[in-house]
Amino acid sequence: MALPDLSPRPGDLDPVETMPRDQLAALQLERLRRSLTRAYEHVPHYRSAFDAAGVHPDDVRILPDLARFPFTTKADLRDNYPFGMFAVPREDVVRVHASSGTTGRPTVVGYTRNDIDTWADVMARSIRAAGGRPGMVLHVAYGYGLFTGGLGAHYGAERLGCTVVPVSGGMTERQVMLIRDFEPEVIMVTPSYMLAILDEMERQGHDPAESSLEVGIFGAEPWTDDMRREIEERAGMHAVDIYGLSEVIGPGVSQECVETKDGLHIWEDHFYPEVVDPSTGEVLPDGELGELVFTSLTKEAMPVIRYRTRDLTRLLPGTARTMRRMEKVTGRSDDMMIIRGVNLFPTQFEELILAEPDLSPHFQCVLTRPQRLDELTVRVESRTTLSAADAAVVGARVAERAKDTTGASVTVDVVAPGSVERSAGKMRRIVDER
Repeated sequence: MALPDLSPRPGDLDPVETMPRDQLAALQLERLRRSLTRAYEHVPHYRSAFDAAGVHPDDVRILPDLARFPFTTKADLRDNYPFGMFAVPREDVVRVHASSGTTGRPTVVGYTRNDIDTWADVMARSIRAAGGRPGMVLHVAYGYGLFTGGLGAHYGAERLGCTVVPVSGGMTERQVMLIRDFEPEVIMVTPSYMLAILDEMERQGHDPAESSLEVGIFGAEPWTDDMRREIEERAGMHAVDIYGLSEVIGPGVSQECVETKDGLHIWEDHFYPEVVDPSTGEVLPDGELGELVFTSLTKEAMPVIRYRTRDLTRLLPGTARTMRRMEKVTGRSDDMMIIRGVNLFPTQFEELILAEPDLSPHFQCVLTRPQRLDELTVRVESRTTLSAADAAVVGARVAERAKDTTGASVTVDVVAPGSVERSAGKMRRIVDER
């Protein structure tokens, strides 16, 4: 089934998206100096951190000088909870978002009115790059509330001129009903929950490829090109990646272009990227794999300087836009599992699972320590009910391929359809039972 042609038309793009690199670098340097000064003068944490490192905003003469400045980590944000990282008076903050607080304290971010406008602009740019156009109906199935996904998508879609259906997450049967009745062309949702929506469509007897959907904009969790193919083949729509994180602004930091699908173009006029060695913090040349680091260039309420995302990727030259691309994130340094000295990521198993016709994309990695050593069991659903013998054969085959490709010995437990927990937001890929 041919996918719809959603390539941009002449005049669709903002001039900055195709700005020559030298002009973009000059704009970045001007904005970087301003952002460093704002952080130093108005955020006590940054003043003390810069002073301790012996650096000052005036030291930045060229963009690579940023590497002399200290990193910001999630721990820094939590240590300054709730409003200690704000660079404006609290009464000038028009909205607050927060990430989930797995240690009890969430990371809090604030926005001025101008920050909200900037966020809406980069999200509108992202939706357009993905294939969205003014007048399209856009179904938002990201969660609303303190999570940045729902409202980020919502404001960006309205800024672009779309008709927004603010469904939020959950109530999968209702999601399917609204897609059938409202006929949206665009859906924004996590890729794992999109699979649940497709499953529900099929359970109700509907062919997902016959729906009105032309493009899905998927983010908030790592996913592979194999999952892209799974969604595109089942639903007959484009599946493109969006990236962001609340600490930097929310979704809309970078976006995959529908006409190329070759990595996510970073909106470098607002967010300056670096890739560093996760162990040493050394800045790596473009093209080398490492940890993604961002510095905000235009944020007012809460500038972030060299924020360590823990996402693993590499920087690549621009293609559909002159701004650099980041390779699709398929792992996080804090999602890494070490089994008998081998570093493993959930996306490695996703690729192996999706190569098996009998297996569905619904899986979890279960860590246990029955004796002295850690063990990993990959629990994965079959697409249809298999006999115990057939399930064992498929599981053994995947485990053997995992051993061949990763060098790690794992157990693959093939379970009945519907046995792996579903999530209306980010999928819990790792279950630690140690």
